[in-house]
Amino acid sequence: MRRIQHPGEIAKERLIALPCEAVPVRVTLVAGQSLAQAVQSAFAGLGFAFGYLRLDGASFALLRFVTPAPSPGDDHAAWYSATNERTAPVRARHAGVHLGQREGLAFLHCHGVWDAVTGLPDAGHMLCDESILSQDFEATGWGLKGAGLVSCHDPETNFTLFRPQSTDAPAKTNAFLVTLRPNQDIGSALLDFWHRHGNATARLEGIGSLVGTAFCDGKRITSYATEILILDGRLQDSGIDLRIASVGFDGRGYTGRLARDANAICVTAEILVIAEPT
Repeated sequence: MRRIQHPGEIAKERLIALPCEAVPVRVTLVAGQSLAQAVQSAFAGLGFAFGYLRLDGASFALLRFVTPAPSPGDDHAAWYSATNERTAPVRARHAGVHLGQREGLAFLHCHGVWDAVTGLPDAGHMLCDESILSQDFEATGWGLKGAGLVSCHDPETNFTLFRPQSTDAPAKTNAFLVTLRPNQDIGSALLDFWHRHGNATARLEGIGSLVGTAFCDGKRITSYATEILILDGRLQDSGIDLRIASVGFDGRGYTGRLARDANAICVTAEILVIAEPT
């Protein structure tokens, strides 16, 4: 399994997980608004400051995004490309967005893959404040109680990253909000966690980055930094199944199931682990 060297001291805690309540939601994102404004307003209307939405099928009049890129210096192990822009209507085939907070204000983190009318790149890190919805869109997801993602500086990677933070105690818990640190296999780390804290079967939703990407069918993305979106994820006692979309330095989005013990976290992963009813 490939590894990456970050500039800071390695943190002792490699996985952070906080229990929470994940409440299923269905919201309308309003055309003409930025993705950030639409998501924040929709969640606020239901009384949530934190949550996660699936955006498969959303259409954008303006889509601005970046893709993974080599770091221009020694202060980070990887970086981002220059900003890309699509102005023709662009349909997201798959996308997922976390609503969290940075410096006390709403902040979003979104990865997606879309229909690329003008060619590559066709996947990446969507800039939510700068991307404008072209049509009203009904999104499904989860509002969170008891924990949320809050940005803070991470000395190990020298990035400002989301980390789970406790909020008001929920009436019940049915989920965990999890973040992972670099150089551990994403599947093994989540499965080990579930064996310690979970039961039965869980659904996985979220985004992150890997040191390259290795798929079950032998396909590989060789870039030393890739960004991923979970398309379908399941945890159970017998193992883990992760189908993802991934993009590397060339901006081409690939989808498939991850190979076992071959996909190390690059910078972070932000995962919502939702226990399924038994």
